Amino acid sequence: MYKSIKFKEYIITNNSIVTIGTFDGVHIGHQKIVKRLIKIAKKQKLQSIVLTFFPHPRMVLQKDANIKLINTIDEKTLLFENLELDCLVVKEFTKEFSRLTALEFVRDILVNKLHIKHIIIGYDHQFGRNRTANIDDLKEYGEIYDFEVTEISAQDIDEVTISSTKIRNALNEGDIATANAFLGYNFILTGTIVKGKGLGKQIGYPTANLHISEDYKLIPKNGVYVVKSSLDGKTVYGMMNIGTNPTVGGKFQSVEIHFFDFNQDIYDKKVTIELLKRLRDEQKFESLEALKNQLHKDKLNAFNFINKSNA
Repeated sequence: MYKSIKFKEYIITNNSIVTIGTFDGVHIGHQKIVKRLIKIAKKQKLQSIVLTFFPHPRMVLQKDANIKLINTIDEKTLLFENLELDCLVVKEFTKEFSRLTALEFVRDILVNKLHIKHIIIGYDHQFGRNRTANIDDLKEYGEIYDFEVTEISAQDIDEVTISSTKIRNALNEGDIATANAFLGYNFILTGTIVKGKGLGKQIGYPTANLHISEDYKLIPKNGVYVVKSSLDGKTVYGMMNIGTNPTVGGKFQSVEIHFFDFNQDIYDKKVTIELLKRLRDEQKFESLEALKNQLHKDKLNAFNFINKSNA
């Protein structure tokens, strides 16, 4: 049974097979590696484990406040649950942790804590203090501590890197179709519904304002999108605006969803929004009436897309 657990709380009794990485996006390239991990785990009767880190190393070592990730840690946890993985172990990344030598990392974490008997790792993987150790060193440790090392090829690693870059670029350009194709699922935004200014309600298009607390989460290009969500166990479609609401002089970016055929109170609820298609750029209209007319067209276009998708 799948579990996601913080490293310091992790107690393992079974021998394991492990792969290590940030796995931002848990996209098709990552999924390929995890499926391979699970296949070997079943064959060798090992527990399948992904060891990941949070915060992202660049946030800690480079103080990179501008880094934007495809998934929040909570989203990543849910995505791994869908892959039949036994366990996702989340290790807090700190400066102290980054100073562990390669030997300390292998002995204290992989061997003593995770009980590894097999590790799947990229051909170019570097680890330990100042990232001085490589896969050849890992193979030597494997002989000492009795674990097997399986190398992920350059081709597969390139596929992972290219996919991540293309997904980020596509999201920044509002190209949801490309992002979703590389992800292997619909890109998601997760947040809490908060009260807005109520302007949408005044013009007949009430919106739910999505507050995303993680400032490192990548938000796609401003514009209007067709979306869906699961609310109270029911699939609900809608259209979402990412932007500043320039028609009414807005200055700060917001994420607002107008759900179709749904009028229940969902304030303070945490919801996940799947992005299906981008309809258009955000625009500044001459009047609220002009905005209302455009929203009517957007709704018709959204319904057209939904009906075709579900046909």
